Amino acid sequence: MTLSFNKTAGRVSRVMAFSALMLGLGTAGAAALELRASHQWNTKDVRHQMVQIIADELAKSGTGVTLKIFPSKSLYKPKEQWAPLTTGELDISAFPLAYAAKRHPEFDATLMPGLVKNHEHAARLNDSPFMADIKKIIDDAGVMVISDAWLAGGFASKKKCVLWPDDVKGQVFRAAGKAFNRMLQGAGASIQSMPSSEIYTALQQGVLDGANTSSGSFVSYRIYEQVKCLTAPGEHALWFMYEPILMSKASFNKLNDAQKAAVLAAGQKAEDWFAKQAAKLDQTMVDVFSKAGVKVVTMTAEQAAAWRKIADKTSYAAFAKKVKGGKELIAKALAVE
Repeated sequence: MTLSFNKTAGRVSRVMAFSALMLGLGTAGAAALELRASHQWNTKDVRHQMVQIIADELAKSGTGVTLKIFPSKSLYKPKEQWAPLTTGELDISAFPLAYAAKRHPEFDATLMPGLVKNHEHAARLNDSPFMADIKKIIDDAGVMVISDAWLAGGFASKKKCVLWPDDVKGQVFRAAGKAFNRMLQGAGASIQSMPSSEIYTALQQGVLDGANTSSGSFVSYRIYEQVKCLTAPGEHALWFMYEPILMSKASFNKLNDAQKAAVLAAGQKAEDWFAKQAAKLDQTMVDVFSKAGVKVVTMTAEQAAAWRKIADKTSYAAFAKKVKGGKELIAKALAVE
Protein backbone atom coordinates (compact mmCIF):
# COMPACT_ATOMS: atom_id res chain seq x y z
CA MET A 1 0.00 0.00 0.00
CA THR A 2 1.44 3.38 -1.03
CA LEU A 3 0.38 6.45 0.88
CA SER A 4 1.14 10.15 0.61
CA PHE A 5 1.73 11.99 3.86
CA ASN A 6 1.80 15.52 2.39
CA LYS A 7 0.11 17.61 5.08
CA THR A 8 -1.23 20.42 2.97
CA ALA A 9 -2.59 18.16 0.24
CA GLY A 10 -5.52 16.91 2.25
CA ARG A 11 -6.30 17.20 5.92
CA VAL A 12 -9.14 14.72 6.03
CA SER A 13 -7.06 12.16 4.12
CA ARG A 14 -4.79 11.60 7.10
CA VAL A 15 -7.59 10.31 9.27
CA MET A 16 -8.95 8.24 6.39
CA ALA A 17 -5.52 6.82 5.69
CA PHE A 18 -5.11 5.87 9.32
CA SER A 19 -8.49 4.12 9.39
CA ALA A 20 -7.70 2.23 6.21
CA LEU A 21 -4.36 1.10 7.51
CA MET A 22 -5.81 -0.06 10.79
CA LEU A 23 -8.34 -2.15 8.93
CA GLY A 24 -5.84 -3.48 6.43
CA LEU A 25 -2.85 -4.02 8.67
CA GLY A 26 -4.19 -4.21 12.18
CA THR A 27 -1.35 -4.02 14.67
CA ALA A 28 0.54 -7.01 13.29
CA GLY A 29 4.26 -6.48 13.27
CA ALA A 30 4.06 -3.15 15.08
CA ALA A 31 7.27 -2.79 17.06
CA ALA A 32 6.99 -0.94 20.36
CA LEU A 33 8.64 2.45 20.06
CA GLU A 34 8.82 5.39 22.47
CA LEU A 35 9.18 8.82 20.90
CA ARG A 36 10.38 11.88 22.83
CA ALA A 37 8.80 15.33 22.69
CA SER A 38 10.34 18.52 24.06
CA HIS A 39 9.05 22.04 24.64
CA GLN A 40 9.60 25.03 26.90
CA TRP A 41 6.17 25.47 28.48
CA ASN A 42 4.54 24.19 31.65
CA THR A 43 1.90 21.49 31.57
CA LYS A 44 -1.01 23.97 31.75
CA ASP A 45 0.01 25.73 28.54
CA VAL A 46 -2.03 25.16 25.38
CA ARG A 47 1.06 24.07 23.46
CA HIS A 48 1.73 21.34 25.99
CA GLN A 49 -1.89 20.31 25.71
CA MET A 50 -1.50 19.94 21.95
CA VAL A 51 1.45 17.61 22.44
CA GLN A 52 -0.49 15.73 25.13
CA ILE A 53 -3.34 15.14 22.68
CA ILE A 54 -0.84 13.60 20.28
CA ALA A 55 0.54 11.40 23.06
CA ASP A 56 -2.95 10.30 24.11
CA GLU A 57 -3.99 9.50 20.54
CA LEU A 58 -0.85 7.47 19.91
CA ALA A 59 -1.39 5.53 23.12
CA LYS A 60 -4.90 4.63 21.90
CA SER A 61 -3.80 3.81 18.34
CA GLY A 62 -2.60 0.28 19.07
CA THR A 63 0.36 0.76 16.75
CA GLY A 64 3.03 0.30 19.41
CA VAL A 65 4.10 3.96 19.37
CA THR A 66 4.06 6.03 22.56
CA LEU A 67 5.18 9.59 23.23
CA LYS A 68 7.04 10.75 26.33
CA ILE A 69 6.82 14.52 26.88
CA PHE A 70 9.57 16.63 28.46
CA PRO A 71 7.94 20.01 29.30
CA SER A 72 9.40 23.18 30.83
CA LYS A 73 12.70 23.01 28.85
CA SER A 74 13.64 19.91 30.86
CA LEU A 75 15.25 18.14 27.88
CA TYR A 76 16.49 20.97 25.65
CA LYS A 77 16.68 24.74 25.99
CA PRO A 78 14.02 26.50 23.89
CA LYS A 79 16.19 27.57 20.95
CA GLU A 80 18.30 24.41 21.00
CA GLN A 81 15.51 22.10 19.85
CA TRP A 82 15.79 22.74 16.11
CA ALA A 83 19.17 21.07 15.51
CA PRO A 84 18.26 17.75 17.19
CA LEU A 85 14.99 17.72 15.25
CA THR A 86 16.91 17.87 11.99
CA THR A 87 19.02 14.85 12.94
CA GLY A 88 16.44 12.67 14.68
CA GLU A 89 18.02 13.05 18.11
CA LEU A 90 14.72 14.69 19.13
CA ASP A 91 11.50 13.27 17.70
CA ILE A 92 8.82 15.94 18.29
CA SER A 93 8.73 19.52 19.52
CA ALA A 94 6.23 22.35 20.01
CA PHE A 95 8.49 24.99 18.54
CA PRO A 96 8.21 28.71 17.72
CA LEU A 97 9.63 28.58 14.20
CA ALA A 98 11.29 32.01 14.32
CA TYR A 99 13.61 30.59 16.99
CA ALA A 100 15.44 28.84 14.13
CA ALA A 101 15.81 31.99 12.01
CA LYS A 102 19.58 32.07 12.54
CA ARG A 103 19.77 28.89 10.48
CA HIS A 104 16.92 29.76 8.13
CA PRO A 105 16.35 33.54 7.98
CA GLU A 106 13.12 33.04 6.04
CA PHE A 107 11.53 31.85 9.28
CA ASP A 108 11.48 35.43 10.57
CA ALA A 109 8.54 35.93 8.20
CA THR A 110 6.45 33.83 10.59
CA LEU A 111 6.84 36.54 13.26
CA MET A 112 6.47 39.70 11.19
CA PRO A 113 4.62 42.71 12.66
CA GLY A 114 1.13 43.07 11.24
CA LEU A 115 1.53 40.27 8.69
CA VAL A 116 -1.27 38.21 10.23
CA LYS A 117 -4.46 40.16 10.87
CA ASN A 118 -6.48 37.78 13.04
CA HIS A 119 -7.07 34.10 13.75
CA GLU A 120 -9.22 33.55 10.66
CA HIS A 121 -6.50 35.10 8.51
CA ALA A 122 -3.90 32.82 10.14
CA ALA A 123 -5.98 29.76 9.23
CA ARG A 124 -6.10 30.88 5.59
CA LEU A 125 -2.35 31.39 5.55
CA ASN A 126 -1.75 27.76 6.53
CA ASP A 127 -2.61 26.51 3.04
CA SER A 128 -1.21 29.46 1.10
CA PRO A 129 1.79 29.64 -1.27
CA PHE A 130 3.53 31.61 1.50
CA MET A 131 3.34 28.72 3.94
CA ALA A 132 4.12 26.22 1.18
CA ASP A 133 7.47 27.99 0.79
CA ILE A 134 8.07 27.99 4.55
CA LYS A 135 7.18 24.31 4.85
CA LYS A 136 9.51 23.39 1.99
CA ILE A 137 12.39 24.94 3.93
CA ILE A 138 11.31 22.98 7.01
CA ASP A 139 11.10 19.80 4.94
CA ASP A 140 14.46 20.33 3.25
CA ALA A 141 16.03 20.70 6.71
CA GLY A 142 14.79 17.24 7.69
CA VAL A 143 11.74 18.29 9.70
CA MET A 144 7.98 18.13 9.05
CA VAL A 145 4.90 19.90 10.39
CA ILE A 146 2.32 17.63 12.01
CA SER A 147 0.16 20.41 13.54
CA ASP A 148 -0.21 24.02 12.45
CA ALA A 149 -0.62 26.65 15.18
CA TRP A 150 -0.58 30.45 15.10
CA LEU A 151 -0.73 32.29 18.43
CA ALA A 152 -1.75 35.91 18.85
CA GLY A 153 -0.02 38.12 21.38
CA GLY A 154 0.47 41.63 22.62
CA PHE A 155 2.58 43.99 24.71
CA ALA A 156 2.99 44.35 28.46
CA SER A 157 4.92 46.97 30.42
CA LYS A 158 5.89 47.83 33.97
CA LYS A 159 5.90 51.54 33.11
CA LYS A 160 3.00 52.51 30.81
CA CYS A 161 0.46 51.18 28.36
CA VAL A 162 1.83 50.55 24.87
CA LEU A 163 -0.53 51.96 22.26
CA TRP A 164 1.47 54.43 20.15
CA PRO A 165 5.07 53.84 19.04
CA ASP A 166 6.21 56.70 21.27
CA ASP A 167 5.08 54.71 24.30
CA VAL A 168 8.11 52.40 24.13
CA LYS A 169 10.72 55.16 23.92
CA GLY A 170 13.32 54.68 26.64
CA GLN A 171 11.95 51.29 27.68
CA VAL A 172 13.93 48.04 27.56
CA PHE A 173 11.81 45.47 25.73
CA ARG A 174 11.97 41.82 24.90
CA ALA A 175 10.59 40.78 21.53
CA ALA A 176 10.69 37.33 19.97
CA GLY A 177 12.44 37.58 16.64
CA LYS A 178 14.45 40.08 14.63
CA ALA A 179 11.44 41.67 12.94
CA PHE A 180 9.83 42.82 16.18
CA ASN A 181 13.22 43.83 17.55
CA ARG A 182 13.75 46.12 14.57
CA MET A 183 10.29 47.64 14.83
CA LEU A 184 10.66 48.34 18.56
CA GLN A 185 14.13 49.79 18.05
CA GLY A 186 12.71 51.95 15.29
CA ALA A 187 10.19 53.26 17.81
CA GLY A 188 12.93 54.11 20.32
CA ALA A 189 13.06 51.06 22.60
CA SER A 190 16.18 49.18 23.71
CA ILE A 191 16.20 45.40 23.19
CA GLN A 192 17.11 42.42 25.33
CA SER A 193 16.77 39.05 23.58
CA MET A 194 15.66 35.95 25.49
CA PRO A 195 13.15 33.08 25.30
CA SER A 196 9.68 33.82 26.66
CA SER A 197 10.41 31.49 29.57
CA GLU A 198 12.90 34.06 30.91
CA ILE A 199 10.65 37.16 30.71
CA TYR A 200 9.27 36.90 34.25
CA THR A 201 12.68 36.86 35.93
CA ALA A 202 14.00 39.64 33.69
CA LEU A 203 11.03 41.86 34.59
CA GLN A 204 11.39 40.97 38.25
CA GLN A 205 15.10 41.83 38.28
CA GLY A 206 14.71 45.06 36.35
CA VAL A 207 16.47 43.80 33.23
CA LEU A 208 13.26 44.45 31.26
CA ASP A 209 10.64 47.18 31.38
CA GLY A 210 8.30 45.33 29.05
CA ALA A 211 7.85 42.49 26.61
CA ASN A 212 5.76 41.15 23.82
CA THR A 213 4.93 37.51 23.45
CA SER A 214 1.96 35.23 22.85
CA SER A 215 -1.26 35.32 24.84
CA GLY A 216 -0.54 31.78 26.00
CA SER A 217 2.93 32.66 27.27
CA PHE A 218 1.71 35.82 29.03
CA VAL A 219 -0.57 33.62 31.13
CA SER A 220 1.63 30.52 31.48
CA TYR A 221 4.58 32.53 32.72
CA ARG A 222 2.45 34.67 35.09
CA ILE A 223 3.64 37.93 33.54
CA TYR A 224 0.60 39.61 35.14
CA GLU A 225 2.52 39.53 38.44
CA GLN A 226 5.20 41.87 37.08
CA VAL A 227 3.48 44.47 34.85
CA LYS A 228 1.07 47.39 35.11
CA CYS A 229 -0.52 47.38 31.66
CA LEU A 230 -1.33 44.82 28.96
CA THR A 231 -2.01 45.64 25.31
CA ALA A 232 -4.22 42.74 24.19
CA PRO A 233 -4.55 41.67 20.51
CA GLY A 234 -8.09 42.98 20.03
CA GLU A 235 -9.26 43.64 16.47
CA HIS A 236 -5.96 45.17 15.40
CA ALA A 237 -3.29 42.69 16.44
CA LEU A 238 0.32 43.31 15.50
CA TRP A 239 1.72 40.13 17.05
CA PHE A 240 1.16 36.66 15.61
CA MET A 241 3.68 33.85 15.73
CA TYR A 242 3.75 30.48 14.01
CA GLU A 243 4.37 27.81 16.66
CA PRO A 244 3.72 24.41 15.06
CA ILE A 245 4.21 20.90 16.35
CA LEU A 246 7.22 19.60 14.43
CA MET A 247 8.57 16.10 13.92
CA SER A 248 11.95 14.90 12.77
CA LYS A 249 11.67 13.26 9.35
CA ALA A 250 14.39 10.82 10.42
CA SER A 251 12.15 9.71 13.30
CA PHE A 252 9.04 9.64 11.12
CA ASN A 253 10.73 7.53 8.46
CA LYS A 254 11.59 4.85 11.02
CA LEU A 255 7.87 4.18 11.54
CA ASN A 256 5.83 1.66 9.59
CA ASP A 257 2.84 2.85 7.56
CA ALA A 258 0.31 2.30 10.34
CA GLN A 259 2.47 4.20 12.81
CA LYS A 260 3.02 7.07 10.37
CA ALA A 261 -0.70 7.37 9.77
CA ALA A 262 -1.34 7.32 13.52
CA VAL A 263 1.10 10.19 14.06
CA LEU A 264 -0.49 12.28 11.30
CA ALA A 265 -4.02 11.59 12.52
CA ALA A 266 -2.97 12.55 16.07
CA GLY A 267 -1.34 15.72 14.75
CA GLN A 268 -4.51 16.65 12.90
CA LYS A 269 -6.63 16.13 16.02
CA ALA A 270 -4.29 18.40 18.01
CA GLU A 271 -4.46 21.04 15.28
CA ASP A 272 -8.25 20.92 15.10
CA TRP A 273 -8.48 21.23 18.87
CA PHE A 274 -6.12 24.20 18.90
CA ALA A 275 -8.09 25.98 16.16
CA LYS A 276 -11.02 26.12 18.57
CA GLN A 277 -8.84 27.33 21.43
CA ALA A 278 -6.77 30.04 19.72
CA ALA A 279 -9.16 32.98 20.14
CA LYS A 280 -10.08 31.79 23.64
CA LEU A 281 -6.45 32.21 24.69
CA ASP A 282 -6.70 35.96 24.07
CA GLN A 283 -9.83 36.30 26.20
CA THR A 284 -8.33 34.14 28.94
CA MET A 285 -5.31 36.44 29.00
CA VAL A 286 -7.53 39.51 29.30
CA ASP A 287 -9.53 37.91 32.12
CA VAL A 288 -6.45 36.75 34.04
CA PHE A 289 -4.64 40.09 33.77
CA SER A 290 -7.75 42.07 34.67
CA LYS A 291 -8.37 39.91 37.72
CA ALA A 292 -4.76 40.53 38.79
CA GLY A 293 -5.35 44.28 38.68
CA VAL A 294 -3.44 44.93 35.46
CA LYS A 295 -4.88 47.59 33.16
CA VAL A 296 -5.89 46.10 29.79
CA VAL A 297 -6.07 48.13 26.58
CA THR A 298 -6.29 47.41 22.84
CA MET A 299 -5.01 49.37 19.86
CA THR A 300 -7.21 51.33 17.51
CA ALA A 301 -6.82 50.99 13.75
CA GLU A 302 -4.96 54.32 13.72
CA GLN A 303 -2.51 53.20 16.41
CA ALA A 304 -1.85 49.86 14.68
CA ALA A 305 -1.26 51.69 11.39
CA ALA A 306 1.33 53.91 13.09
CA TRP A 307 3.21 50.80 14.20
CA ARG A 308 2.99 49.21 10.75
CA LYS A 309 4.43 52.36 9.20
CA ILE A 310 7.53 51.90 11.37
CA ALA A 311 7.59 48.16 10.62
CA ASP A 312 7.55 48.85 6.87
CA LYS A 313 10.66 51.02 7.19
CA THR A 314 12.48 48.67 9.55
CA SER A 315 11.36 45.04 9.76
CA TYR A 316 9.98 44.60 6.25
CA ALA A 317 12.76 46.60 4.58
CA ALA A 318 15.51 44.67 6.37
CA PHE A 319 13.89 41.31 5.62
CA ALA A 320 13.60 42.14 1.90
CA LYS A 321 17.21 43.28 1.80
CA LYS A 322 18.89 40.56 3.86
CA VAL A 323 16.88 37.44 3.04
CA LYS A 324 17.19 35.94 -0.42
CA GLY A 325 13.71 35.98 -1.94
CA GLY A 326 12.43 37.81 1.13
CA LYS A 327 10.50 40.46 -0.76
CA GLU A 328 8.68 37.81 -2.81
CA LEU A 329 7.97 35.70 0.27
CA ILE A 330 6.34 38.62 2.09
CA ALA A 331 4.37 39.50 -1.04
CA LYS A 332 2.88 35.99 -1.04
CA ALA A 333 1.77 36.43 2.57
CA LEU A 334 0.29 39.86 1.93
CA ALA A 335 -1.65 38.46 -1.03
CA VAL A 336 -3.71 36.29 1.33
CA GLU A 337 -6.86 38.23 2.21
